[in-house]
Order: sequence, then C-alpha cells, then structure tokens
Amino acid sequence: MAAIWKSLTAVWLVLGVAACATVQPLPGAAAIDGEARRLMAAEDVKGMALALIDRGQVVHVAAYGVRNVERNLLLETDTVMYGASLTKAAVAYLVLRLADEGKIDLDKSIAEYLPKPLPDYEDYADLKGDERWRELTVRRILTHSTGFANFRWLEEDQKLKFHRKPGERYGYSGEGYYVLQTVLEDGLKMNLGVEMQRRLFDRFGMPNTDMQWRPDFAKNLADGYDLDGKFEPHDERSAPSAPGSMDTTIVDAAMLWAGMVRGDGLSKTSRSELVKPQLPIVSASQFPTLSDATDLRGQEIALSAGLGVVTFDGPQGRTWFKGGHNDWTGNMAVCVEVGQRCVVLLGNSVRAEKIYPALVRFILGDTAMPWWWEYGPG
Repeated sequence: MAAIWKSLTAVWLVLGVAACATVQPLPGAAAIDGEARRLMAAEDVKGMALALIDRGQVVHVAAYGVRNVERNLLLETDTVMYGASLTKAAVAYLVLRLADEGKIDLDKSIAEYLPKPLPDYEDYADLKGDERWRELTVRRILTHSTGFANFRWLEEDQKLKFHRKPGERYGYSGEGYYVLQTVLEDGLKMNLGVEMQRRLFDRFGMPNTDMQWRPDFAKNLADGYDLDGKFEPHDERSAPSAPGSMDTTIVDAAMLWAGMVRGDGLSKTSRSELVKPQLPIVSASQFPTLSDATDLRGQEIALSAGLGVVTFDGPQGRTWFKGGHNDWTGNMAVCVEVGQRCVVLLGNSVRAEKIYPALVRFILGDTAMPWWWEYGPG
C-alpha cells in the first residue's frame, strides 16, 4: 500500500507541476546581449556564443568576445567551436532515430548485436572473465548506468572495470559511449560520422558541423582558454568519437537543439523517451562520477537520467539539459518543454561556466536548474 501511495504521489507531483507551468516572458535580444557582456566582463570570459530557441524556432543567435586572444580575432556566429560532450546528446538522438527504424532495440543486450563477445575486442580485453558486460544495453549506456568510470585512464591501473552492476545507478561515463560506438560500427556496420551527417547534421541544416576535423574549419575556429586564461589550440580530431568529437558553430548548434526540442525525425514515443525520467539520480554531484555521496535536493525535482540528457521537473515543468566540458571549453544547453524553449551556450573559455547559472536564469527565469549537481560545490 505504501508503494502504491508513493507512486500516486509521484504522479500527482508531476501532473501538478505540468498543470501549473506557464510560459514565462523572455527578455529581448538587446537585453540578453547586454547581460551576457556584463557577466563576461565580470568573470573575464574570453569568448562565448549564445542561441535562444522559442516555440521550437531559433529567435536569437549571438557571439561575444574573441576566438583567439593573442591575435585579437573576434568570435563570430559562424566560428567553429568544440562541442565537447554535447556530442553525447546528439548521438543519443541518432540512436532514437535508429530505434524508430527498427535497427536497434534499447533494451536488448549488446551481445545480440556484436559479432563477438565484447572482451574479445582489444579495447575491452580488461573485461575478460566478467560476464556483466552482457547486462549492458543501449538504454543503460544512454542513461550512464553502465557501472564504468568516466574514462579508464582515470583509474589507478588505467584498466576498464565495472564498479557497479549495469543499470543500478547513474554514473557519468564516456566509456559507455565508446561501447555504443562499437555496437553501431561493428554490430550494425554503420559509420558513426556518416550517419550523424546524414541523419542529423544534413537534416537540421548544419553545414559547419562534423564529427571530425575538416580543413575548411581552419579559417574561422575558436581556440580554448583555461581557468587562468592559458591558451590551448583547437584540437584537430582525426576520427569520429561518440563521447565528444563534434565541432560546430552556434548557428548550427541552434538548429540542432531546435530540431531536438521539436522532435524532428522522431516518433512521439521516442521523443517522449528522450526526456522521460529513466533512472533517478541520487548523487550529490555529477563529478566525481563514482562518488557514493547523495543529495536529497535531487529527489525534490525528480532529477533523473533521460536518454543522453538529464531531466527534472521544475516550476516551469519538465526541463532537461546537457553540458560539455574540458579544461578549455564550457558548453551548456537547457531546454524547457513548455514553450519548446532552449538556451544554448558555447564557451571557448571554461570560465564561461561561472556565468551560465545567472545568464540562464536571466533568460529563462526560474527553472530550478540543478547547477549544484552539474558543477558541484564551489
């Protein structure tokens, strides 16, 4: 009886949030640009680009600051920037399209797609003798519940291993996306770069986006800057990588997220699956990924793994997001289902992450976005 009451209460809370959610007024382009520049100056952010989507349509795109400090080259809306882990959300969207076409089942063991056991691949030989790999499914990969560390090179012995049973708990993992790429390329005989181009980038009108380096990018690309302002040249990624090799521009990224929030190319069921709470997130922060620390604030907003994104229920209803980060890059996309709204932010300075909470709130209003979880304490 208690379990039934708990379930009914959860349903009531979700329905109540949806019923009360209203479309908030958006500030004008000039106000957004002014606030972006003010915040950038306050935190010494070298360069940042922004896109706003409303009712599924791109309504504002802007770029601020520089793409290269040393040469004083301005960041422009067609400047090529590193997408980082925003790539994961795009790959998840591709997989949902494949699921709609009957080419892949989210809940089948990956063993049913691979021509040989996963540990027989050189990259996964560390898993020999551990049959838990057979419990990996595409859904568990997309919900970051593989049980792997983020990357094996973060392990003391730099070997791949299970820390938890697959499906047991959220733990962000790029390793899972490497496995997914193996399933797509060796199991389904697809080329990830070609499929992303054909099924997403071409469909959404993204001519300056690719899963690997293109020579034409060199004429207008953004270099990176770390917390101390140290320069890092833009990496020329030689091959597609599902965890995070996508290069893009803010104009193209806006088209991608507008298409995603509209659900273009997906069935209604798959579009719903994208942002449906698939697995509760109980961790106190996203990183470190294997920490056992918990935080009850996640329960208050139904913080959960979607498929390639993170979802929660805030004062404006169902909201979802995905970040992309390395030492020189800070990206973020936050979408609100009511009104089909997204703010997409690309920073070639990782210091941009310091201003995203204030900037997103300025544009979208109060969403209850869990910045405390995304970026951790401090």
